[in-house]
Amino acid sequence: MIRTSAFLCALILVSACQKTEVAVSAEKIDAIVHCGSVIDGLSDTTLGETYIVIRKQRISEMLTGDNPVMADAETIDLRSYTCLPGLIDMHVHFDGLPEYSDDYTIFLRKTPDDLRRLSEELAKVVLDSGFTTVRHVGSYMAWLDRDLRDRINAGDVIGPRIRVGGPYLTIPHGGGDMYIPGIDDSEIPDYYRTGVARGADEFCKRAQEVVDGGADFIKIIASGAVFGHGSDPGAPEMTREEINAVVEVAKAAGIKVTAHAHSAESIKDAVLAGVNSIEHASLADDESIALAAEHGVAFTMDVYNGTYTEEVGVAHGYAEEFMQKNTDTTEAQRVAFEKALAAGVTVMFGTDLGVLPHDMGARQFEVMIERGMTPMQAIKSASSVPAAHMQLQADVGALEAGRYADIIAVHGNPLEDISLLQHVQFVMKGGAVIKMNEQATADAHTP
Repeated sequence: MIRTSAFLCALILVSACQKTEVAVSAEKIDAIVHCGSVIDGLSDTTLGETYIVIRKQRISEMLTGDNPVMADAETIDLRSYTCLPGLIDMHVHFDGLPEYSDDYTIFLRKTPDDLRRLSEELAKVVLDSGFTTVRHVGSYMAWLDRDLRDRINAGDVIGPRIRVGGPYLTIPHGGGDMYIPGIDDSEIPDYYRTGVARGADEFCKRAQEVVDGGADFIKIIASGAVFGHGSDPGAPEMTREEINAVVEVAKAAGIKVTAHAHSAESIKDAVLAGVNSIEHASLADDESIALAAEHGVAFTMDVYNGTYTEEVGVAHGYAEEFMQKNTDTTEAQRVAFEKALAAGVTVMFGTDLGVLPHDMGARQFEVMIERGMTPMQAIKSASSVPAAHMQLQADVGALEAGRYADIIAVHGNPLEDISLLQHVQFVMKGGAVIKMNEQATADAHTP
């Protein structure tokens, strides 16, 4: 089992505060985190100085008042910091880097082992950036995300808690198919195309294969991708009947369906077919937004990374097709975001990590606030709101007794400066310290 040296260091950081006995559980304490202030992911106000008591990987008590620290308990002193629940990103991929969009033939030169090693490296990067839970919305290489999830759960790899979708369900040469112009389909390894189908019956079979493979939810491509050759984000790909066939399989298995959908028409089809969430929604119109609100369908909208693509795409050599589609969808999506908020649609934090470097996800918070969210709403969109959507509210998404001790900390108040979340100084997952940068370490030693 992997145990980081930072974890061992953290357990010997003793608070300079005088410790007094408090009537709490007699069960062994693993660690105490002493926070200067707390944003718990649930309330609309910031909590003051708080002691977070950790037992068996979970938060046992949240204590306030004068020195409510148990005798002989090791304490991590973060009195100069704001503590928050580990963040949640609902749109992550670990099977590639942004520069892979330069030339998709790189996937033909990469072996499955190459992509597995890359995914393990990227998982650590994402966790270090403060995202302790992610929804992995599909891979070109089928089941890379499931195997990574299982290796993390076994303690063989360091990474966030992962909900996996398995292979993309997509039409031939659709937005989720490994289609490369000039390359015959016969030259594409089968493991890149396991979710390709056409017709309700075929999609029903593919969906059942995804369920049987151990997915936590199902991902479909309802309309074309920005970074997909020959696809139009405004053109529906899967029919309503095909989407409904997948939804019925998911319902029988007790799991949810998310639909990659840009156009208003494909959003309507997906909502009426019974999906639970929509990714992107760049070209949503008033009618499709109202329909989503009426049916309780959530949106995940990556409103930052269009800026990243615009800034680096030419230098990276992205196809002119990709650059144009990025231009067509970036501002349109931000307008749709504003309208969705106003209409009462549940909007969850989801930055397309795959298009964007994996340590830059928190840049999205600034755009979300510029386009209408309050800082507290934005933080909740990346904590308690997606935890509830994934039915993980007993485990993650907030700092309260009973949930996993997934805690991050920043120096300062992110409600006053949301960009602080781009530079998380402290990360704890399940009571184990994953990251404590030099400043946080120095502060923890300061009387």
